[in-house]
Amino acid sequence: MPNELVERERDVELMRVRRVARILDDGFIDPLLGFFLPGVGDLIGSLLGLYVVGLALRRKVAPIIIARMFLNLAIDAGVGSIPVLGDVFDIVYRANNKNVDLLEKRSANEGKASFADWLAVLGAAAAFVGVLAAAIWAIAALIHWIFQ
Repeated sequence: MPNELVERERDVELMRVRRVARILDDGFIDPLLGFFLPGVGDLIGSLLGLYVVGLALRRKVAPIIIARMFLNLAIDAGVGSIPVLGDVFDIVYRANNKNVDLLEKRSANEGKASFADWLAVLGAAAAFVGVLAAAIWAIAALIHWIFQ
């Protein structure tokens, strides 16, 4: 009997988190926040999206999955902060729905990460390092050019 109660509570949490994601993504609240409050609206949307991540943490989902959820939110906020184009991106990308899908699929798989999860996070990390290296190289080249 106690296991049934725990399962029912877990289902209620999952239904609630699904509803929040649908409101933000399918109800276009996330893109509208970004459109009417550029930059700030995207931050608010990401903060609301942390609700899904919080449930994943409580359910002890693998850290790489949590990292992938944060990556989805970061992409959503980063690209979403570009006026108009970012709002269109928000409509298509649907980071919150992606995170709920990750939560559902990985919870059913005992929270274990897949190869795709590792690939997404490590690929993002490599891209970040590449962009950072390119920026450092560009600054060094500019300084060299100025003082040559």
